Amino acid sequence: MKRSLFGRLWPNVTAVVLFIVCVFPVYWMFSTAFKPTGDIISETPVWFPTDVTFEHFRTATDADHFWTYVRNSLTVTCLAVLFSLIIALAGSFALARMRFKGRRGFVIGFMLAQMAPWEVMVIAIYMIVRDGSMLNSLVPLTAFYMMMILPFTILTLRGFVAAVPKELEESAMVDGCTRAQAFRRVILPLLAPGLMSTSMFGFITAWNEFPLVLVLSKEAGGAQTLPLWLSSFQTQFGNDWGATMAASSLFAVPILILFVFLQRKAVSGLTAGAVKG
Repeated sequence: MKRSLFGRLWPNVTAVVLFIVCVFPVYWMFSTAFKPTGDIISETPVWFPTDVTFEHFRTATDADHFWTYVRNSLTVTCLAVLFSLIIALAGSFALARMRFKGRRGFVIGFMLAQMAPWEVMVIAIYMIVRDGSMLNSLVPLTAFYMMMILPFTILTLRGFVAAVPKELEESAMVDGCTRAQAFRRVILPLLAPGLMSTSMFGFITAWNEFPLVLVLSKEAGGAQTLPLWLSSFQTQFGNDWGATMAASSLFAVPILILFVFLQRKAVSGLTAGAVKG
Protein backbone atom coordinates (compact mmCIF):
# COMPACT_ATOMS: atom_id res chain seq x y z
CA MET A 1 0.00 0.00 0.00
CA LYS A 2 2.80 2.40 0.96
CA ARG A 3 4.76 1.52 -2.16
CA SER A 4 1.70 2.11 -4.30
CA LEU A 5 1.09 5.50 -2.66
CA PHE A 6 4.74 6.49 -3.09
CA GLY A 7 4.67 5.38 -6.71
CA ARG A 8 1.73 7.70 -7.38
CA LEU A 9 3.10 10.58 -5.29
CA TRP A 10 6.68 11.04 -6.46
CA PRO A 11 5.87 11.75 -10.13
CA ASN A 12 3.43 14.47 -9.05
CA VAL A 13 5.91 16.00 -6.61
CA THR A 14 8.63 15.94 -9.27
CA ALA A 15 6.29 17.58 -11.78
CA VAL A 16 5.40 20.35 -9.30
CA VAL A 17 9.06 21.02 -8.52
CA LEU A 18 9.98 21.17 -12.21
CA PHE A 19 7.01 23.45 -12.87
CA ILE A 20 8.16 25.87 -10.16
CA VAL A 21 11.75 25.83 -11.41
CA CYS A 22 10.65 26.57 -14.99
CA VAL A 23 7.95 29.14 -14.21
CA PHE A 24 9.71 31.14 -11.50
CA PRO A 25 12.12 33.01 -13.86
CA VAL A 26 9.17 34.00 -16.03
CA TYR A 27 7.23 35.19 -12.99
CA TRP A 28 10.25 37.15 -11.73
CA MET A 29 10.66 38.83 -15.11
CA PHE A 30 7.04 39.95 -15.32
CA SER A 31 6.79 40.96 -11.65
CA THR A 32 10.00 42.99 -11.83
CA ALA A 33 8.65 44.85 -14.85
CA PHE A 34 5.80 46.16 -12.67
CA LYS A 35 7.90 46.94 -9.55
CA PRO A 36 8.99 50.45 -8.60
CA THR A 37 12.71 51.07 -8.90
CA GLY A 38 13.05 51.03 -5.12
CA ASP A 39 11.76 47.45 -4.93
CA ILE A 40 14.07 46.35 -7.75
CA ILE A 41 17.29 47.66 -6.16
CA SER A 42 16.30 46.65 -2.64
CA GLU A 43 18.86 44.46 -0.83
CA THR A 44 16.10 42.09 0.28
CA PRO A 45 14.04 40.43 -2.48
CA VAL A 46 10.56 41.83 -2.96
CA TRP A 47 8.50 38.86 -4.08
CA PHE A 48 5.38 40.86 -4.93
CA PRO A 49 5.25 44.45 -6.20
CA THR A 50 4.32 46.82 -3.37
CA ASP A 51 3.06 49.41 -5.86
CA VAL A 52 2.34 48.47 -9.47
CA THR A 53 3.87 50.87 -11.99
CA PHE A 54 3.93 51.06 -15.79
CA GLU A 55 6.88 53.44 -15.89
CA HIS A 56 9.31 50.76 -17.09
CA PHE A 57 7.03 49.81 -19.97
CA ARG A 58 6.82 53.46 -21.04
CA THR A 59 10.61 53.68 -20.91
CA ALA A 60 10.90 50.58 -23.08
CA THR A 61 8.34 51.59 -25.70
CA ASP A 62 9.65 55.16 -25.86
CA ALA A 63 13.12 53.91 -26.86
CA ASP A 64 14.37 55.00 -30.26
CA HIS A 65 13.11 52.96 -33.22
CA PHE A 66 11.00 50.63 -31.04
CA TRP A 67 8.22 50.18 -33.58
CA THR A 68 10.77 49.73 -36.35
CA TYR A 69 12.28 46.84 -34.41
CA VAL A 70 8.83 45.32 -33.90
CA ARG A 71 8.04 45.60 -37.62
CA ASN A 72 11.40 44.13 -38.62
CA SER A 73 11.09 41.19 -36.23
CA LEU A 74 7.56 40.33 -37.36
CA THR A 75 8.45 40.70 -41.03
CA VAL A 76 11.60 38.59 -40.92
CA THR A 77 10.15 35.91 -38.65
CA CYS A 78 6.84 35.45 -40.47
CA LEU A 79 8.43 35.41 -43.92
CA ALA A 80 11.11 32.93 -42.84
CA VAL A 81 8.49 30.59 -41.36
CA LEU A 82 6.22 30.92 -44.41
CA PHE A 83 8.96 30.22 -46.97
CA SER A 84 10.36 27.32 -44.94
CA LEU A 85 6.92 25.69 -44.72
CA ILE A 86 6.37 26.01 -48.49
CA ILE A 87 9.75 24.46 -49.30
CA ALA A 88 9.46 21.84 -46.55
CA LEU A 89 6.06 20.64 -47.81
CA ALA A 90 7.58 19.74 -51.16
CA GLY A 91 10.77 18.32 -49.67
CA SER A 92 9.04 16.24 -46.99
CA PHE A 93 6.59 14.81 -49.56
CA ALA A 94 9.49 13.77 -51.80
CA LEU A 95 11.39 12.13 -48.94
CA ALA A 96 8.32 10.32 -47.60
CA ARG A 97 6.64 9.20 -50.82
CA MET A 98 9.35 8.83 -53.44
CA ARG A 99 12.17 6.30 -53.63
CA PHE A 100 15.29 7.65 -55.29
CA LYS A 101 19.02 7.10 -55.09
CA GLY A 102 20.63 9.04 -52.26
CA ARG A 103 17.39 9.45 -50.29
CA ARG A 104 18.95 8.18 -47.06
CA GLY A 105 21.89 10.53 -47.55
CA PHE A 106 19.49 13.45 -47.89
CA VAL A 107 17.87 12.59 -44.56
CA ILE A 108 21.24 12.23 -42.82
CA GLY A 109 22.32 15.54 -44.32
CA PHE A 110 19.26 17.29 -42.90
CA MET A 111 19.95 15.79 -39.47
CA LEU A 112 23.55 16.96 -39.55
CA ALA A 113 22.45 20.43 -40.66
CA GLN A 114 20.03 20.55 -37.74
CA MET A 115 22.73 19.61 -35.24
CA ALA A 116 25.37 22.03 -36.56
CA PRO A 117 25.67 25.30 -34.61
CA TRP A 118 25.01 28.25 -36.89
CA GLU A 119 27.32 30.49 -34.88
CA VAL A 120 30.40 28.85 -36.44
CA MET A 121 29.31 30.16 -39.85
CA VAL A 122 28.68 33.76 -38.83
CA ILE A 123 31.95 35.01 -40.33
CA ALA A 124 31.35 33.24 -43.65
CA ILE A 125 27.76 34.53 -43.76
CA TYR A 126 28.97 38.06 -43.05
CA MET A 127 31.48 37.91 -45.90
CA ILE A 128 28.83 36.64 -48.33
CA VAL A 129 26.35 39.35 -47.37
CA ARG A 130 29.04 42.06 -47.39
CA ASP A 131 30.29 41.08 -50.84
CA GLY A 132 26.70 41.14 -52.07
CA SER A 133 26.19 44.67 -50.66
CA MET A 134 23.23 43.47 -48.57
CA LEU A 135 24.30 44.54 -45.08
CA ASN A 136 21.58 46.29 -43.05
CA SER A 137 18.88 44.60 -45.13
CA LEU A 138 16.00 42.33 -44.15
CA VAL A 139 16.51 40.10 -47.21
CA PRO A 140 19.61 38.18 -46.01
CA LEU A 141 18.17 37.89 -42.49
CA THR A 142 15.00 36.32 -43.87
CA ALA A 143 16.98 33.96 -46.11
CA PHE A 144 19.34 32.74 -43.40
CA TYR A 145 16.58 32.44 -40.79
CA MET A 146 14.67 30.29 -43.27
CA MET A 147 17.71 28.05 -43.78
CA MET A 148 18.12 27.71 -40.01
CA ILE A 149 14.66 26.28 -39.45
CA LEU A 150 14.30 24.40 -42.76
CA PRO A 151 16.02 21.10 -41.76
CA PHE A 152 13.83 20.61 -38.68
CA THR A 153 10.71 21.53 -40.66
CA ILE A 154 11.45 18.98 -43.39
CA LEU A 155 12.29 16.18 -40.96
CA THR A 156 9.17 16.77 -38.88
CA LEU A 157 6.77 17.08 -41.82
CA ARG A 158 8.31 14.00 -43.41
CA GLY A 159 7.02 11.97 -40.48
CA PHE A 160 3.52 13.34 -40.93
CA VAL A 161 3.44 12.73 -44.67
CA ALA A 162 4.65 9.16 -44.13
CA ALA A 163 1.86 8.63 -41.56
CA VAL A 164 -0.86 9.47 -44.09
CA PRO A 165 -1.94 6.25 -45.87
CA LYS A 166 -1.08 6.19 -49.55
CA GLU A 167 -4.51 4.74 -50.25
CA LEU A 168 -6.15 8.11 -49.50
CA GLU A 169 -4.05 9.81 -52.12
CA GLU A 170 -4.58 7.01 -54.63
CA SER A 171 -8.34 7.07 -54.07
CA ALA A 172 -8.45 10.80 -54.77
CA MET A 173 -6.46 10.29 -57.97
CA VAL A 174 -8.83 7.49 -59.04
CA ASP A 175 -11.72 9.93 -58.53
CA GLY A 176 -10.13 12.32 -61.00
CA CYS A 177 -7.72 14.42 -58.97
CA THR A 178 -4.22 15.09 -60.16
CA ARG A 179 -1.33 14.39 -57.78
CA ALA A 180 -1.16 18.09 -56.89
CA GLN A 181 -4.93 18.24 -56.25
CA ALA A 182 -4.80 15.08 -54.13
CA PHE A 183 -2.01 16.59 -52.06
CA ARG A 184 -3.86 19.88 -51.61
CA ARG A 185 -7.31 18.42 -50.86
CA VAL A 186 -6.47 15.21 -49.00
CA ILE A 187 -2.97 15.24 -47.53
CA LEU A 188 -2.53 18.92 -46.69
CA PRO A 189 -5.53 19.12 -44.28
CA LEU A 190 -4.18 16.07 -42.41
CA LEU A 191 -0.82 17.80 -41.94
CA ALA A 192 -2.29 20.59 -39.78
CA PRO A 193 -0.72 19.35 -36.48
CA GLY A 194 2.68 19.07 -38.14
CA LEU A 195 2.38 22.52 -39.68
CA MET A 196 1.44 23.95 -36.28
CA SER A 197 4.36 22.37 -34.43
CA THR A 198 6.97 23.23 -37.02
CA SER A 199 5.74 26.78 -37.48
CA MET A 200 5.89 27.32 -33.71
CA PHE A 201 9.45 26.00 -33.54
CA GLY A 202 10.48 28.11 -36.51
CA PHE A 203 8.85 31.23 -35.11
CA ILE A 204 10.59 30.86 -31.75
CA THR A 205 13.96 30.17 -33.38
CA ALA A 206 13.80 33.16 -35.73
CA TRP A 207 12.23 35.47 -33.14
CA ASN A 208 15.04 34.85 -30.64
CA GLU A 209 17.97 34.89 -33.09
CA PHE A 210 20.66 37.35 -31.98
CA PRO A 211 24.16 36.66 -33.42
CA LEU A 212 23.20 37.01 -37.09
CA VAL A 213 21.31 40.27 -36.73
CA LEU A 214 24.13 41.63 -34.56
CA VAL A 215 26.66 40.96 -37.32
CA LEU A 216 24.56 41.78 -40.39
CA SER A 217 22.74 44.89 -39.12
CA LYS A 218 24.88 47.66 -37.69
CA GLU A 219 22.67 50.69 -38.31
CA ALA A 220 20.17 51.48 -35.55
CA GLY A 221 16.66 51.50 -36.92
CA GLY A 222 17.72 49.87 -40.19
CA ALA A 223 17.27 46.09 -40.30
CA GLN A 224 17.77 45.50 -36.60
CA THR A 225 15.28 43.37 -34.67
CA LEU A 226 13.97 43.13 -31.12
CA PRO A 227 16.80 40.97 -29.69
CA LEU A 228 19.19 43.86 -30.41
CA TRP A 229 16.67 46.30 -28.95
CA LEU A 230 16.87 44.42 -25.64
CA SER A 231 20.59 45.11 -25.40
CA SER A 232 20.00 48.87 -25.62
CA PHE A 233 19.09 49.03 -21.93
CA GLN A 234 22.65 48.14 -20.92
CA THR A 235 24.66 51.35 -20.68
CA GLN A 236 28.06 52.40 -19.41
CA PHE A 237 26.37 53.40 -16.17
CA GLY A 238 24.90 49.95 -15.56
CA ASN A 239 21.69 48.10 -16.36
CA ASP A 240 18.24 49.61 -16.20
CA TRP A 241 16.72 46.44 -14.78
CA GLY A 242 13.16 47.74 -14.71
CA ALA A 243 13.21 48.70 -18.38
CA THR A 244 15.12 45.53 -19.26
CA MET A 245 12.50 43.33 -17.60
CA ALA A 246 9.67 45.32 -19.17
CA ALA A 247 11.31 45.00 -22.59
CA SER A 248 11.88 41.27 -22.04
CA SER A 249 8.21 40.86 -21.08
CA LEU A 250 7.09 42.63 -24.24
CA PHE A 251 9.50 40.50 -26.24
CA ALA A 252 8.08 37.28 -24.74
CA VAL A 253 4.40 38.16 -25.21
CA PRO A 254 4.13 37.06 -28.88
CA ILE A 255 5.69 33.69 -28.05
CA LEU A 256 3.32 33.18 -25.12
CA ILE A 257 0.29 34.10 -27.23
CA LEU A 258 1.41 31.75 -30.00
CA PHE A 259 1.95 28.91 -27.52
CA VAL A 260 -1.44 29.41 -25.84
CA PHE A 261 -3.29 29.14 -29.15
CA LEU A 262 -1.21 26.33 -30.67
CA GLN A 263 -0.07 24.26 -27.68
CA ARG A 264 -2.37 21.27 -28.23
CA LYS A 265 -1.64 21.01 -31.93
CA ALA A 266 2.06 21.62 -31.36
CA VAL A 267 2.48 18.94 -28.68
CA SER A 268 0.61 16.32 -30.70
CA GLY A 269 2.50 17.37 -33.79
CA LEU A 270 5.95 17.06 -32.25
CA THR A 271 5.07 13.68 -30.71
CA ALA A 272 3.63 12.21 -33.89
CA GLY A 273 6.30 13.63 -36.15
CA ALA A 274 9.04 12.21 -33.93
CA VAL A 275 7.90 8.60 -34.20
CA LYS A 276 6.48 8.34 -37.71
CA GLY A 277 8.31 7.77 -40.97
